[in-house]
Amino acid sequence: MTPELGNFALALACCLAAGQAVLPMVGAQRRDPRLMALAPALAIGQLLALLYSFACLIHSAIQDDFSVQNVAANSAVAKPLLYKITGVWGNHEGSVLLWALILGLCGGAVALFGRDLPSALRARVIAVLGGVSAGFQLFCLTTSNPFDRVWPAPMDGQGMNPLLQDPGLAFHPPILYTGYVGFAVPFAFAVAALIEGRVDAAWGRWVRPWAVAAWCFLTCGIALGSWWSYYVLGWGGYWFWDPVENASLIPWLTGTALVHSAIVVEKREALKIWTVLLAIGTFSFSLSGTFLVRSGILNSVHAFANDPARGIFILGLLGLVIGGSLLLFAIRAPQLAAGGVFAPVSREGLLVLNNILLCSICAVVLTGTMYPPFMSLLFGKTISVGKPFFDATAAPMAIPLMAFMGLGPMMPWKRAQLWPVLRRLWWAGAVTVLAFAFAAWRVRDLLPLLAATGAVWVIAGSIADIAERIRLFRIPAGASWQRARMLPRAALGAALAHAGVGVSVLGLAAMSQAQHRIVEVHIGQTEMLAGDSWTLTDVRAAPGPNYTALIATIEVRHDGHLVAVLHPAKRTFASQNQTTTEVAIHTNLMSDLYGVLGDRHDNGAETTYVLRLHYNPLAPWMWLGGLIMALGGVLSLSDRRMRVGAPRRAAAAGLVATP
Repeated sequence: MTPELGNFALALACCLAAGQAVLPMVGAQRRDPRLMALAPALAIGQLLALLYSFACLIHSAIQDDFSVQNVAANSAVAKPLLYKITGVWGNHEGSVLLWALILGLCGGAVALFGRDLPSALRARVIAVLGGVSAGFQLFCLTTSNPFDRVWPAPMDGQGMNPLLQDPGLAFHPPILYTGYVGFAVPFAFAVAALIEGRVDAAWGRWVRPWAVAAWCFLTCGIALGSWWSYYVLGWGGYWFWDPVENASLIPWLTGTALVHSAIVVEKREALKIWTVLLAIGTFSFSLSGTFLVRSGILNSVHAFANDPARGIFILGLLGLVIGGSLLLFAIRAPQLAAGGVFAPVSREGLLVLNNILLCSICAVVLTGTMYPPFMSLLFGKTISVGKPFFDATAAPMAIPLMAFMGLGPMMPWKRAQLWPVLRRLWWAGAVTVLAFAFAAWRVRDLLPLLAATGAVWVIAGSIADIAERIRLFRIPAGASWQRARMLPRAALGAALAHAGVGVSVLGLAAMSQAQHRIVEVHIGQTEMLAGDSWTLTDVRAAPGPNYTALIATIEVRHDGHLVAVLHPAKRTFASQNQTTTEVAIHTNLMSDLYGVLGDRHDNGAETTYVLRLHYNPLAPWMWLGGLIMALGGVLSLSDRRMRVGAPRRAAAAGLVATP
């Protein structure tokens, strides 16, 4: 009975979403307050129905209801409870329902926290979100229904993909999807603004918190996925330019540009058309990534489902959402009033340059990701585009991007002189020169050397920005502390986010100097790596809840002193007849000692084991930087000025009148 109730709740949510898409939009066009007032109630009703539907699916998984096809295909009696719950979104049907739920949460959030918005704009935003929600829920009901029954019901399920039976990947999809779907709110604001024919400082103030929140979640989701690749797959790497990884990086790049452009709209009423286009483009890339994975065009270790029929449905939804919004943009954008004028050398000018570079990197990643499938489709050629291409094309554009990041926060708005800014950054420049000299002594490759230098420049520039704001060492310490306490949290958050970029890039640059060896050893044998001795001391068998494990013990010593004891393992899942690796990592935040247990070879009287050993300098900094970036965004969101007190809209003179 529970699955039927969940299916009914999903159908009810779809009906409410359809009403949400139509009635408030009609009310906004007719200026009918009764129809516009329906928008929040419909959004909340849709959200409650989706929450109940999702709870029904989780209940079916916990109760081992194998009459539900989704549960039978992705769960088992012996599966741990945590993974029975998180496995609900570890498959295609459940992930689509999760996507729809998060989209419903976005609509509910606008309904609850958008009470200060003008009623017509609020109604249009909620209506656009309702239209997108209705499309995804219809997709879920017609081609990807998680409540479909199977008869006769099996006694046990097929189990979960063992690679997904991990805490990191259990929580990675909800966080990543929240980032993806969160950009639906700026998208809805952009479409509503085009319909209304008006973008102003108040609009920029309303859009920016939603864009920052989505960007924070997407940053955390990407970092968590990269960390999962590092410690689960056992390849010793953190990012493989996998097509599905790229599908999340692309909207992150345009989303970063969107956050900065929204600031310019709010502060200077400039870059209006660009900001609207970035809002449409970022959510469009999020939807496109879904299509590419679900349709089977992109396949990777991350892709867990593909079906051409589903792909056709998503392609149609993409055509309606993306094509319709771009058509509206083409019609209405030229009529938007021009914004403030600024000199090339100004904060606005540097933000424009940064946005150009971010979008250029995005174009390179998109080209490298889509070139192989298009070559296969058009010419029947199978090719691959990997790390060398992306390193050679994207990295050189990231170097000037970091150079401008260090300068941007110190630049005045509208018009600036470069020399006074450089003079205030003299000590940051000195630190950067010293960092370059030190890195040149250790690093021989040019790109990692420049990347490490640029990262130090970004971090030093962020510190210099805060030091300049509180006039550090130029006024008494007590006065500086008082100024620091009065600093806007948005300014502190921006500096922290920029510093996080520098920390991540330092980790990336240092990883180019990583050392590794693949060795075949017997128990008691010692190998040398990075000045440490690695000794395999034991290998033992151990049972797990739904697997059997082979666990190795590796002692790492430096100059005879024990540094770490690693326990890499191999797990064999009988129900799926699949073996996975469990990486052992010892970190001191400055480097990782990384061990992987490979195949076992019986050579007569002696048994040997293949080991993959890595020494990865500054590896934790890559994910620490991502966390710092997200914390910077959260700190900015905590600034009350970003959440309330949006400026009142000025009279609409000179702007396009609302139809």
